[in-house]
Amino acid sequence: MSYREQKKYFEILKRYERKFDPREREDYKMLLKRHKDDEDLDKLSFERLENLYIKYHVNREKVNLDHLFKKPEDKSDE
Repeated sequence: MSYREQKKYFEILKRYERKFDPREREDYKMLLKRHKDDEDLDKLSFERLENLYIKYHVNREKVNLDHLFKKPEDKSDE
């Protein structure tokens, strides 16, 4: 639960803030205020932050871009 980890989580979660439900948003804002005041989060607060990170960043759907890297098939039979 170092300050560096805490900062990384906040930077990543900033992108997902609009997806939070109201309770999660309230928790996130409260944790963010503490972070901006240069406070280290206690164990329970850090766990809440980590749970948000896991829920929104780690378990997100990953876009499959394989079709962009395949050669186009030649459809002419000449």
